[in-house]
Amino acid sequence: MDDAPSCTPQDLIRWSEALAGIARTGLGFTDSLYERERFEEVLAVAADIRVAAGSHFESDTLVDEWMKGVGAGVAGYQTPKVAIGAVVGNDEGEILLVQRADSGVWLYPTGWADIGYSPAEVAIKEVAEETGIECEVVGLIGVLDGLRRGFSRIPLYSLVFHCRAVGGALAAHPLETSDVGWFREDELPSPLAGAESWGPMAFAAIRGDALPPHFDPPRDPPWRT
Repeated sequence: MDDAPSCTPQDLIRWSEALAGIARTGLGFTDSLYERERFEEVLAVAADIRVAAGSHFESDTLVDEWMKGVGAGVAGYQTPKVAIGAVVGNDEGEILLVQRADSGVWLYPTGWADIGYSPAEVAIKEVAEETGIECEVVGLIGVLDGLRRGFSRIPLYSLVFHCRAVGGALAAHPLETSDVGWFREDELPSPLAGAESWGPMAFAAIRGDALPPHFDPPRDPPWRT
């Protein structure tokens, strides 16, 4: 029994969201009453798992919220949300960080992908809106699985771009950010969200190190920690 894999609350959240996604996708692609009943049972089990992981909502509430996202056909296929992050560097080798107004933590500018924009265009827009800095996109640092890395409680993929500042002046967004600033690698602010995960990649990009885009390697099976 000593070799049994450990289970964390984040694992439970990941498994719960995976089951809920499978069930909602199934509901969107079947007209069989029998299959719909089975998928709704799976959804209820997923909600119980999420409650066990520490959800602030009751199981019935979670099921109701998940059911609101059930569509028909392709529109009902459940996929992770997409977030766009921008690691912006300047000529002094500093990184541009924002203090989020909702949580108080520091992070590079990031936001949800917008329809009608390419991912790189979203990166430029988010930086300008959140910090007042104008930037150009240099390249892709990586694609990160938010649930797997533990920095999200909902399914999301984060596309993180390396950007270079080309103009503008620091100006915090009046609603989204409470502060903005440039920081050296050895003088990062606190509290800082997940720097152990993205920090080395971010400053390697700012230094100009030639690195391939990062991605979370496949697991076998994918449900293991």
